[in-house]
Amino acid sequence: MKKHVRVYLKFWGYAVSSMSQEKILCDGCEANFANDVHHLSRRGSGGSKKKDTPRNLVALCRNCHILCESFKEYNEKIKDKLEKKIKKKELCLKII
Repeated sequence: MKKHVRVYLKFWGYAVSSMSQEKILCDGCEANFANDVHHLSRRGSGGSKKKDTPRNLVALCRNCHILCESFKEYNEKIKDKLEKKIKKKELCLKII
């Protein structure tokens, strides 16, 4: 399993083997099950591991993954959605 997939799964509280066993809802459309973990900011041809952070990783279905890679506006929409989801998680952790 690739490092960025493990980072995503651990941050959101999934078992490390979840991508293949557990059904994870797409962070984009929230209608389909995810089958990819996408870097919102590309790692580039150098493969920088600095981009493997929860704020840069989303689980997407194939359709949303294609949309993110094809349309900058859609990618930005998913970034905004992810930021709200992370802030909600951080707020919940502060309450606990």
